[in-house]
Amino acid sequence: MVKKGFKMHIYPGMEAEYERRHNELWPEMAEMIREYGGKNYSIFLDKETDVLFGYIEVEDEEKWAKSADTAINRKWWDFMADIMDTNPDNSPVSVDLYPVFHLD
Repeated sequence: MVKKGFKMHIYPGMEAEYERRHNELWPEMAEMIREYGGKNYSIFLDKETDVLFGYIEVEDEEKWAKSADTAINRKWWDFMADIMDTNPDNSPVSVDLYPVFHLD
């Protein structure tokens, strides 16, 4: 299992909307995450900076990378693009974080 940490940024004032959309996550999006090996997925918000911290465990990096090209994932990116920093393809601007400590 590969542990992945990353950060993203939402626009000021979009905290409640971001949370609402994730609380109503489309079932087909959740299925895709699991199908491509994602487990134990959490996203946290730093309310002072509007920075999101994401954590997910994936079975295989290569398999997980392929999830970006699914139709449901592209639809989700388009759905979220109006409330967060995105790249030209509407994927969220995401910065991978370097792991420095873990304790089981």
